[in-house]
Amino acid sequence: MAGRQHERLREEAKHKKKARFDLGQNSDINVTPFVDVMLVLLIIFMVTAPLATVSIKIDLPPAKAPPPSAKDKPPTYISISKDGIFVSISKTEMKRSSLPQLATDLAAALAVPNPTGERVFIRADQNVKYRQFMDVINQLQTDGYFKIGLISEEVQPGAG
Repeated sequence: MAGRQHERLREEAKHKKKARFDLGQNSDINVTPFVDVMLVLLIIFMVTAPLATVSIKIDLPPAKAPPPSAKDKPPTYISISKDGIFVSISKTEMKRSSLPQLATDLAAALAVPNPTGERVFIRADQNVKYRQFMDVINQLQTDGYFKIGLISEEVQPGAG
């Protein structure tokens, strides 16, 4: 019996010794060396990046803004309502027009050598059918007017 007890004590001592020095598996990453390496790489790139840029000395001429025109031409509007098509001749005068006459009336209202190069603004009554509106735009494009601006009114909150 003493032999068995001795053997058992030896086994327990072996297990205690093993358990005392056994730390188990450690799956955590030691971040400190990783951060050190990244900081060194960051410093290397910060130092070398400015050296990698190539610059060429160019002597650019100074920019000169065009002189402001003393007399800006008032915009030309085409107004479409249920009563017909109107072209603005001046700030206060409107001339009734039709689709076939629109290009002629618009050229007269613009009074410039190349009227198709000028910007034209279109505004339409809310009661105008979309088809009438598109007929005017299509006629303008057919006549060579491609600088067309659309005018709208700001919707007031609460207005229905």
